[in-house]
Amino acid sequence: MFKHILIPVDGSETSMQAVAKAAALAKTFGSAVTALYVIDPYPFTGVGADFAYGQAQYLSAATAEANMALDAAKTAVTQAGVAQVETTVGEGHAVHDCIARTAQSVGADLIVMGSHGRRGLEKLVLGSVTQRVLSAAHVPVLVVRD
Repeated sequence: MFKHILIPVDGSETSMQAVAKAAALAKTFGSAVTALYVIDPYPFTGVGADFAYGQAQYLSAATAEANMALDAAKTAVTQAGVAQVETTVGEGHAVHDCIARTAQSVGADLIVMGSHGRRGLEKLVLGSVTQRVLSAAHVPVLVVRD
């Protein structure tokens, strides 16, 4: 039914719950899996030498965090019995756009992602990547709630 599943991860417990669901689906359907971590390459603005140093430190730390989250996801999916697992790091200020673009570029026919279930003012202030992916994606999205 699903040939390729994309799992956006952020290292949180919620995203790991989505990994577990996606792994079970992939095993059932014999699907390939791609785990994606999105880094915002320009999270802050500024000028001068201090900014450049801070940017380099941020990118180094973000890449290390991405690799840890992706390694954990790959290990979980592989341990669930799925043989075809890839990982990728995407870059983009709009995380939801990067997820939708990656789904298209890897040929995913399902996105499985977690939702932190924020409500009210917290949702208004922080936004919802999952909600935006639901609007931007051209494939089904399975949302795993925490």
